[in-house]
Amino acid sequence: MQKNDAAANAFGIIGTLCWTLQLLPQIWKSYREKSTKGLSANLVLLWGLVGIPLGIYNTIQGNGVILVVQPQVFGVLCIISWAQCQYYDRRRSVAWCAWALAIIFALFVGLEAGIIFALRPPYERGERSADIALRFFSVLASVMLALALVDQYVEIWRHRAVVGVSLAFIFVDMMGGVFCDLSLAFQGQFDPWAGVAYTLVTVMDAVVLIAAMILNPRARRRKRRQQDADAERRSGSISLSDNTAAQEARGKEPTVTPMEGTDEKDRVQPESA
Repeated sequence: MQKNDAAANAFGIIGTLCWTLQLLPQIWKSYREKSTKGLSANLVLLWGLVGIPLGIYNTIQGNGVILVVQPQVFGVLCIISWAQCQYYDRRRSVAWCAWALAIIFALFVGLEAGIIFALRPPYERGERSADIALRFFSVLASVMLALALVDQYVEIWRHRAVVGVSLAFIFVDMMGGVFCDLSLAFQGQFDPWAGVAYTLVTVMDAVVLIAAMILNPRARRRKRRQQDADAERRSGSISLSDNTAAQEARGKEPTVTPMEGTDEKDRVQPESA
């Protein structure tokens, strides 16, 4: 495709906005519900750490400022979502979560910056070992993205529905991958290594959305049937209790035993209770 810097930057900005804003619905959903049930903590942790190899690759490869910034923002928001998983579902303290965030962010910045400064000079000199190392980081990012979503697939299989995950988050994430691919396409020479990572995210996100469209209606029908069955059991239990109480009340009605020598017509009839 012919190089078009304006289109590459425009699609890159849109992709970055998608991958920046995508986690906000998920973070807000977890905060509002005070729960991250159904959201894989491994998913958001691995996605957060993907920012390291993807940031290294995009920075050294020179894929544009937008695609360099995008993994950093994406990684930070993913790690925040991971901290929510620790706080809401694993009952970690606020202090524990704050220390964990600080340590992870420090390692994130230090590791990425150190590798970039170490790898860029030999890569610019055209050394083969540096080129192989750069390809390794691209493949590593793709593998981490795939593994993260596989863990979410396990959560979907376990619940037989897509729960705990904001579908808006998944959809925007998918579109972020599409626009990042388009940004690469308009840079003149498509970078297949970076493209694999973005395309993999797009396809695997689409699988989650398709699973939600198929499994979530089934889960709602199962829930309604269960609620109807519970209501019928409660109704039957109440009716049985009422019948038992009525029978006991009838069994306690007072009777008067007629005295000897009393005619049948003179017998005192019992009054109703």
